[in-house]
Amino acid sequence: MITFDSVTKRYPDGFVAVDDLSIEAETGRITVLVGPSGCGKTTTLRMINRMIDATEGQILLDGADVKKIDPPTLRRGIGYVIQQAGLFPHRKIVDNVATVPYLLGWDKKKARDRAMELLERVGLDPKMAQRYPFQLSGGQQQRVGVARALAADPPVLLMDEPFSAVDPIVRTSLQEELLRLQSELNKTIVFVTHDIDEAIKLGDKVAVLRVGGKLAQFAAPKTLLSEPADDFVREFLGRDRGIRRLSFISTEHLRLRTDLVVSSSAASGSAAASDGLLMVVSEDGRPVGWQGSDEPFGTYVHGKDSLRAALDAALLSPSGQAVAVDPEGKVVGIATREALDAALAEAADG
Repeated sequence: MITFDSVTKRYPDGFVAVDDLSIEAETGRITVLVGPSGCGKTTTLRMINRMIDATEGQILLDGADVKKIDPPTLRRGIGYVIQQAGLFPHRKIVDNVATVPYLLGWDKKKARDRAMELLERVGLDPKMAQRYPFQLSGGQQQRVGVARALAADPPVLLMDEPFSAVDPIVRTSLQEELLRLQSELNKTIVFVTHDIDEAIKLGDKVAVLRVGGKLAQFAAPKTLLSEPADDFVREFLGRDRGIRRLSFISTEHLRLRTDLVVSSSAASGSAAASDGLLMVVSEDGRPVGWQGSDEPFGTYVHGKDSLRAALDAALLSPSGQAVAVDPEGKVVGIATREALDAALAEAADG
């Protein structure tokens, strides 16, 4: 648990970067700090590991005041990931990852073994261990940065806009990788971003900050989207916050049509349905395509993916129908345009 208790950061010239901030970053959860430039996100993050010291108030790490902990000792127990990874250019990747274990006095073999294990964990080919940072792509370097932050198995991980310098496709991949790792490791993560979509996707709780470091709202993403505290939060979330809210609505109760599914062996003798295209499936139940049509189709995992994912899948098809599959990719039914419209209307009422 990381607790901010009435924390203020005021510089000698009188500038206030963070103003009377009180929040709690729960153990084993991802807490995201988001807001416009100049709202004190990075300052808040850096006060946790004392790269910047608070002027007033207390920051407690599992009940201990961080100001009473020697800064080098404090930082060795906290992983830190920044933009563009910040790797040492003259060190091989394996030694970059092993940096903190070396500082902690681990022998070289143990430190390198740990580094190799983490490279695989973050989805990198072990062959990359002998390369230098300039030989890796931006996304690969960011994965190395995450591996390095995890090397000594710290309970706390601080991440300062770690994915902002890569392209959107790589960024999405890195976000998914972080969520996968968190599901396995359950670290206490404080994550800074200026991107509200990233905040909503990653955060268990999201702190929206105003310029000047004032807290505007601190809530779970679903609450943030459905109950913004004021006009500032509402405007920061954007006009499409209703669409974002669909990411938190399950498809479990979405009505499916199983009569619009036909096996490939029976497809040639089946007449097209009057109120929807038939989805042809292979002998093992996987989607092949719409009967007698070259129209594209989209799939979503029924009961696991959100209503937004189902809507995205439907938009891929000119017919407006989404193909519902199970976790193994086998078709379980068709979500028609009417069923999706009904679910959207219910979501709007809720």
